[in-house]
Amino acid sequence: MLTCRLIPCLDVRSGRVVKGVQFQNLRDMGDPATLASAHEAAGADELVMLDITATDEDRGTRLDTVRAVRAAIGIPLTIGGGVRTEADVEHLLGAGADKIAINTAAITEPAVIGRLAARFGSQCIVASIDVRAQPTAPSGFGVVSHAGKRLTTLDSAEWAARTESLGAGEILLTSWDKDGTGDGYDLPAIRAVRARTNLPIIASGGAALSTHFIDAAHAGADALLAATIFHERPETIRDIKRALTHAGIAMRP
Repeated sequence: MLTCRLIPCLDVRSGRVVKGVQFQNLRDMGDPATLASAHEAAGADELVMLDITATDEDRGTRLDTVRAVRAAIGIPLTIGGGVRTEADVEHLLGAGADKIAINTAAITEPAVIGRLAARFGSQCIVASIDVRAQPTAPSGFGVVSHAGKRLTTLDSAEWAARTESLGAGEILLTSWDKDGTGDGYDLPAIRAVRARTNLPIIASGGAALSTHFIDAAHAGADALLAATIFHERPETIRDIKRALTHAGIAMRP
């Protein structure tokens, strides 16, 4: 039986971890390496770090930050932000990443997913998909890019299915509507994407209570990503793992 994973997320800007609501009004949360080490000690299964201004600033993820985080932890590390080319992926893997999340560049040129998967393996390539409610979209959710600033013409579920066919090995599904709100994961968005893909889904956006994690797992998420709840520690990772286990969801120890 596959186990569900708990994954803290570090949104990084200028070498510092930040967090906001719907990708806006960012506030400083601390040093990436320090937080990463604390999350591993608290029982995190993996870690995701996203350089949230890399695309808008037309640059790649800062490699010095990746190296510092890798030096601080031993758990799997996914890196995203400004990834466009095979060289970008090669540099990030060399700096210590285990998996690479690609978002805006894949929307602009979907074939890049196939090229990256062919060279580095599907298990290395994560399709990062930011979604928001869009009544005209077939699934009810459209895809946004550039840190949520642009609404594309893509449907969330159709795009998820296409990334799978192109060679992605996992989906990081972030709800723009729920991000930073503490209102719980976007369950309809998770269900819509789950219905169209067999890839593991990492659900992101809105978690504030252990019940939110349970609901997302029941909706079809294979991994549960959060930031604020872990950074501010109203509930520890082990508390949430216990709650998920008690709800009948298989977890890693």
